[in-house]
Amino acid sequence: MRLALVLAFVAPLAAAQDMGAADARHLLARTGFAARLADVDTFARLSRREAVERLLAQGNGAAVTPAPAWVGEWTDPRRVRAMDPDERKLFVREQIERGLELKGWWFSEMARTPAPLAERMTLFWHNHFTSSLQKVRSPALMYRQNVLLRRHALGNFGELLHAASRDPAMLVYLDAASNRRGQPNENFAREVMELFTLGEGHFREDDIREAARAFTGWSIDPASGEYLFRPRIHDSGEKTVLGRKGNFRGEDVLDILLAQPATAQYVAARLWREFVSPQPDPAQLERVAQVFRASGYDIRSALRALFMTEAFWSSANRGALIQSPVELVVGTLRQFDVGYGDPLPFVLLLRALGQDIFSPPNVKGWPGGEAWINSNTLLVRKQFLERLFRVEETRVVMREPAMREKVDTLKPGARRFMVALSEIEFSGRAWLKPFEGREAMLPLVLLAAAPVGQPSGEGLDIVRALVADPVYQLK
Repeated sequence: MRLALVLAFVAPLAAAQDMGAADARHLLARTGFAARLADVDTFARLSRREAVERLLAQGNGAAVTPAPAWVGEWTDPRRVRAMDPDERKLFVREQIERGLELKGWWFSEMARTPAPLAERMTLFWHNHFTSSLQKVRSPALMYRQNVLLRRHALGNFGELLHAASRDPAMLVYLDAASNRRGQPNENFAREVMELFTLGEGHFREDDIREAARAFTGWSIDPASGEYLFRPRIHDSGEKTVLGRKGNFRGEDVLDILLAQPATAQYVAARLWREFVSPQPDPAQLERVAQVFRASGYDIRSALRALFMTEAFWSSANRGALIQSPVELVVGTLRQFDVGYGDPLPFVLLLRALGQDIFSPPNVKGWPGGEAWINSNTLLVRKQFLERLFRVEETRVVMREPAMREKVDTLKPGARRFMVALSEIEFSGRAWLKPFEGREAMLPLVLLAAAPVGQPSGEGLDIVRALVADPVYQLK
């Protein structure tokens, strides 16, 4: 068994040859939510370049999970302000319930999507062009933004930047809708430079103030909730942004930012930290950034260059990243073909683990990396995995009257989670069938690197041991 573990993690030397199971697992796990045995077998017969091209062929189509029925609705904020206290209370409660439903919808889409790379990139851009339900307070606007991010997830960054900047949820979140001539609000101008394009150290405070003037007039039509430019409150005077002078509007400033080499470097570095390692290799990162800029900010071109770097395939970078809560929970459900009914308990689990989707902690989004792990979240991660592999026992216990009475005394969230757990469809024995005669593939498929411990036993005992191994938390 020990020799098989060592052999399983030896990557082929030549990228042009069939890359083998270890490389296939690495690519699939890093770019999707899980590396399942059938997919590993398929990709193992491809060269690295062929495999990358197959991944990048994923489309930017619509979500396959039916959207909530209310997503097309919009309530004019003037009507909300006119409500009496009881009506407003009911309206707020409805928005909270819709927000939870929206989170459940996206969780289900990530768990079931046939295009995991595109969905991973939708999540990546959600953390790049950050907005939050807590401030936007409109599930409908947050849904529209999610659709926008998915549509551009593997498209053109310049087009995405323009679309996301005019997105109504973004305008609300960064106070851009209140930006007017004579009273410019600098929030959006600052973040579009610091977090969306250039990064720190590539602009001055004067650039922010001048850019804020250019973004005046960007607003939202209260009747429809759509973007609306209001020329009467736009500052039409001359501005100076990053050394360029002109009667700029917001769109012009975005183009100026895209013309800066620092933008390609900054976005490429964020992609590197998402898919390769915590610290970019300067020379290899520069090559990725050059390809990104030369392609006119084609996202697929940037990812192709990134996935073909030596660093991406390096054994030193395997298991170098910590799985986010979404990657852990969604990836586990996908890996083990877990069926479920109510997605809300899993949404609440993500919140407990520190990644409340549609509600990043602040404008910088989730910091990721080691921030995902602390004494509390590590315990919750382990409990989730342990309970998943005891679902059959839980189902039996939940049928006992005494247990049902005990569950009824729990808080609503905990009660709903226990009920959902008992309704999970998961058979470890059925999942293990394709591994019969190929047991040495188990650690390779489940782990990003060799396990810390030495798994013993047979069948599900080995699977439980591998999932409990610290390396299962890595990617």
